[in-house]
Amino acid sequence: MPSPKKIQRAAPEWAVPLSDLTGSMHAATPASSVHRRIAGELGSSILCGRRVVGSLLPKEMDATADFGVSRTAYREAVRMLVAKGLVESRPHLGTYVTDRRRWQILDPDVLRWAFDSGPSLSFIQELFELRGILEPHAAELAARRRTAQQLASMSDALEEMARHGLACAVGRAADERFHEELLAATGNQALMTLSASICAAIHWTTYFKYQSHEPPRDAIPDHRKLYAAIVDKDADRAARAAKDLIQLALADTRASILGDRETGARPKSRKRRPIE
Repeated sequence: MPSPKKIQRAAPEWAVPLSDLTGSMHAATPASSVHRRIAGELGSSILCGRRVVGSLLPKEMDATADFGVSRTAYREAVRMLVAKGLVESRPHLGTYVTDRRRWQILDPDVLRWAFDSGPSLSFIQELFELRGILEPHAAELAARRRTAQQLASMSDALEEMARHGLACAVGRAADERFHEELLAATGNQALMTLSASICAAIHWTTYFKYQSHEPPRDAIPDHRKLYAAIVDKDADRAARAAKDLIQLALADTRASILGDRETGARPKSRKRRPIE
């Protein structure tokens, strides 16, 4: 009996660059995504600092003219930003940008907006510090608790990463599945709830590196070392491999940012559609 074909999982909407979802400011957009487009425009401007903490968002009447949308769509966009902690509305005062401590930085949409507006080195450093706190211990637990099925899923993801490469959407999706399965292998529900945020952070840092002027180092061997340690049930080695993977990925991402700044190169994401 022939084996069933593998189903390619569609990339989540947070994994699609904002420029791919929006097009030009006034391009025709399905009604259901208009408010997401406006939320993305406003969110990016907040995260990159064009709209500073305490500043007011446009009033409804002005916003409908500026963005070319209905008041209803603008209200929905503002509600989306409120839910993510980026803004707060006060009666008779308007809607203003909140203090950064209230921003839900790990929300997948917020991560997407941050990378679309151009992440700072400090923002990148903070993301990798968080990964460095969580993932080595997750790898240690996975090495002790993983099942045969979880190993098979991680192996399939690794092979797909190697086959397609991380420069394309299919390869990056496989990378996310590898890390998602690793978190599931911990058997820790609290860690598993962070899966979407961690995978979003991995997606955007990887995507960002491959849009830089210089192609990054191949990260597949680092993932294979981590996988081999989990297969061998070597918890200490798995933790070290995860730590090394994260440190090398941070170095690559920093080099991409600094290299582009030195050469004056713009990210290729502004020039082409990266989602195949």
